[in-house]
Amino acid sequence: MATATATRKTAAPSSAKKVTKPASKTATNPVSRKAPPKAAKAVSTSVAEDKNTKKKDKPEKVKVVRDSFTIPKTEYAQIAALKKRALGMGLATKKSELIRAGLLLLSQASDPALTKALGNVPTLKTGRPSKA
Repeated sequence: MATATATRKTAAPSSAKKVTKPASKTATNPVSRKAPPKAAKAVSTSVAEDKNTKKKDKPEKVKVVRDSFTIPKTEYAQIAALKKRALGMGLATKKSELIRAGLLLLSQASDPALTKALGNVPTLKTGRPSKA
């Protein structure tokens, strides 16, 4: 064991030496080894316009937000009934789409109509329902 540690100690300094090139060789060499800079390709205006129109054709992605809320069972059942009603008309829809459609209708309502609609909605206790 003592010989193994001794050889490691002697081997480490010899491998730690770095070989460096003399600075005079690179300074006196007239030929540079660097590649010449590439010329920029000229992009035609039609290609640039095509890229811009492609970006304009795509609709902008809308960030979505996940949330949870409390809703009475009767109103939750109304969502299922509205989904069946829409399916009867040939429109497959999701719960979130129904809620968003309701928001659209409420946002277009006049102030008195919005006040009346909010007056018809009972206030609920917030938070998670109890287990019992």
